Amino acid sequence: MLKEIYKKIEKFDTIVIARHIGVDPDALASQMALRESIKKTFPQKKVYAVGTGSNKFNYFPKLDKVSEYQNALLIVVDTPDKKRIDVTDFDQFAYRIKIDHHPYIETFADIEYIDDKASSASEIIYCLIDNTPLVLDYDVAKIIFLGIVSDTNRFLVNSSYKTFEIVSKLVAEFNLDLPELYSNIFMRPLNEIRLQGYISENMKVSENGLGSIKISNDIINKFGVDVGSSGNLINNFNYIEEVIAWVIASEDVKNNVIKINIRSRGPIINHVAEKHNGGGHAYASGAKVSSIEEADSLIEELDEVCKLYLENKGDKNEN
Repeated sequence: MLKEIYKKIEKFDTIVIARHIGVDPDALASQMALRESIKKTFPQKKVYAVGTGSNKFNYFPKLDKVSEYQNALLIVVDTPDKKRIDVTDFDQFAYRIKIDHHPYIETFADIEYIDDKASSASEIIYCLIDNTPLVLDYDVAKIIFLGIVSDTNRFLVNSSYKTFEIVSKLVAEFNLDLPELYSNIFMRPLNEIRLQGYISENMKVSENGLGSIKISNDIINKFGVDVGSSGNLINNFNYIEEVIAWVIASEDVKNNVIKINIRSRGPIINHVAEKHNGGGHAYASGAKVSSIEEADSLIEELDEVCKLYLENKGDKNEN
């Protein structure tokens, strides 16, 4: 199927690459790496990476602004369902391809390449490049590395032997400057670290091992951060002994929603996110809810998931 995707890239003169709303480093990296590789392989083609960006990720190349999609190929990366694609006029495209590493939710493209065993969308983009004539150079390798490291949280989750093989090849072949690349992804401003302290102090932990906190707009303003900052910190709570799953609900006044970030060290949580305008991986998901009441309901559902997980784990231990 990778070669089939390459043939479609070869065929179209105009190519638009999109990803999910609420950009994260892997979504941006897979999008940018593919754009740069196609442009280097086919300099005559018009290739655009689109969507709403974030100043947090200014270490990536810039996004494009495009208003015309006539007879264009759309490639959607890192997005399992149509409603979360950050692109306008989806139906105007002549042909559509999905490249994703999330569990299947729905079909929306003519070609769908899904590998939910891959660490990241960036890992799949590497495989596409590696198995076709698409160009891999230092700039593309650096972007792919950033995406893989970010989505695996420095290889702590979703990593396989294949992930390490790919990263080893990138580092060896292109002599990547690892300290510089790591600082791009994981450097945090002081006010965000202080917000992390607030979350640590105020997170509630249920008897079933669910950690939860709701971050109001007043708290966001108090610490001088933006609404995405609390979500950026979600992976920093991986190793609390009494917590097996944790959720941060952040008020987004500008968009009139509450953003939900969820992580787990055992209970499968993506089916809960899917019920609340979200989704993701079994142990890492997100959602958007319309009210505090819905956020509370989601937290209660997650607590029940944790309870059932502990009960089933206890039954297995007895056997």
